[in-house]
Amino acid sequence: MQQRLLLDSELLQITIQRLCRQLIETHEDFSNAVIIGLQPRGIFLADRIRSVLKSLLKMDVKVGYLDTTFHRDDFRRREEPKKAKETKIDFQIEGKDVILVDDVLYTGRSVRAALDAMITFGRPNKVELLALIDRSYSRELPVEANYIGRKVNTLHSEKVLVALREQDGEDNIWLVNKEPK
Repeated sequence: MQQRLLLDSELLQITIQRLCRQLIETHEDFSNAVIIGLQPRGIFLADRIRSVLKSLLKMDVKVGYLDTTFHRDDFRRREEPKKAKETKIDFQIEGKDVILVDDVLYTGRSVRAALDAMITFGRPNKVELLALIDRSYSRELPVEANYIGRKVNTLHSEKVLVALREQDGEDNIWLVNKEPK
């Protein structure tokens, strides 16, 4: 299996800092903005973004976690259904500017499912997407991220592997060739 390192721990930290500064340019004081991390790995990025924003702004930003399992269009097509993760949104999103956070933007289907799931919690004023990795040329739906950590041209035979210290013990993001079936 061939692999290429896209982001190591140091570069990931720099990227998150840059993304946070871009968010501040758009939302200034975050009085009307909330962050929602998409399960599973977007929640760790959302927490890191909250931490950086708190140190830069000297205030806490509301962060929630959203599971999209039952809103996915492939939920019933799998041999084994995906197991649902925790949804934790203990604030209203009605009229808020919502920033959805995910690790990899690929086909756009996860974002579509997130939009469906999010409406359960109210109608936001605006929805933006922050993606750590944007896999170019792979969209199946017209979805585009507002904030991108890194844009990567990929083939369908490649996969982006995201390892985050909260779940994997280290920070590394790799582009790997999928194993042939």
